Amino acid sequence: MSRLTPSLPARTVPRLGDILELSKPVTWFPPMWAFMCGVVSTGIPLAQRWPFLVAGMLLAGPLVCGTSQMVNDWFDRHVDAINEPDRPIPSGRIPGRWGLHLAIAGSAVSLVVALQIGTWVFAATILGLILAWAYSAPPARLKMSGWWGPAAVALSYEGLTWFTGAAVMAGQFPRSEILLLLLLYSFGAHGIMTLNDFKAVEGDRQMGINSLPVTLGVGTAARLACGVMAAPQVIVIGLLVHWGLPWHASIIALLLVGQFMLMARLLREPAKNTPWYSATGVSLYVLGMLASALGVGALGALP
Repeated sequence: MSRLTPSLPARTVPRLGDILELSKPVTWFPPMWAFMCGVVSTGIPLAQRWPFLVAGMLLAGPLVCGTSQMVNDWFDRHVDAINEPDRPIPSGRIPGRWGLHLAIAGSAVSLVVALQIGTWVFAATILGLILAWAYSAPPARLKMSGWWGPAAVALSYEGLTWFTGAAVMAGQFPRSEILLLLLLYSFGAHGIMTLNDFKAVEGDRQMGINSLPVTLGVGTAARLACGVMAAPQVIVIGLLVHWGLPWHASIIALLLVGQFMLMARLLREPAKNTPWYSATGVSLYVLGMLASALGVGALGALP
C-alpha cells in the first residue's frame, strides 16, 4: 500500500528524507570500502591528502553510487509500482519527473567534483556513470543480462572505486600492481553480484530478466559464482608471493579456505543459504581485498 492516502494532496516537491531514501545509503558501503582499499594500496600517508580523501569518499558513496540508485529506481518505477509500491517514486513521495531530474543532477555534480580532484578520477567517474545509466536505462539496460549486468556493477562498485581511491591519493595513474588487484577483485565480484540475484529469481523470470540463476538454474549459477569468486583470489595469492609479500598472501589463503568451507554449506541449498553466505563468505572476500591492498601499499612505501 502506498504511503499516500486519498485525503492527502499530491506532493509537488520531494522531501530531503525521501531523496536520501531514493539514493539508498545502505548501498554506499561496498564502493566506499573499495575506495579505501584503493587509498591504502598506494602506501601514501593519509595526512598528505585529507581534502582529496574526503572529496573522494563523497564521490564514491553518496554521489556516484547514490546517483546510480536514483537512475535504477527511475527506470524501474513501473515494475516497482507493482512489486514495491512504497518506494519513493511509485509512492508519489518523489513526484512527477523528479526522479529523473535528480539522477541527472547527481551525475552532473559527480562530474564537477571528480574534475576538481584530478584527471584520472574524472575519467573513472565518467566510465562509472556511463555504466550506471547503461545498467538501468534503455536501450542498453544491461541488468537484463546475467552476464553484462553483474559485470557492470562489479566493475563500478569494486574496480573503478578502487582505481579512484588510488588515483586520489597518488594524484596520478595507479601502479601496475594496484591495477592487477582491482581487476582481479572486480572479476571475482561478478560472482557476488550473481548471488545477489538469487533473491529475485521468480520475479526476474516473470519480468524477462535473464539473470544467471534464471538461465542456468540456481545450482549451476551458485557453483559458477563460487568459482568466479575463488579463482581471482588464488591468482592474488600467487602475485603477493611473487611480490615478496608472503604474510599477506597467507592471510588471503586463510580467508579463502574459510570461504571454501562456507561455500560447501551454500551449495547444499543455494536458494536458502545465499543470504547467510552474503553475510559470511562475502565478508571474508572483502577482508581479503583490504589485506591485499595493505600489502601492495607496504610495497609501494618501500624506498
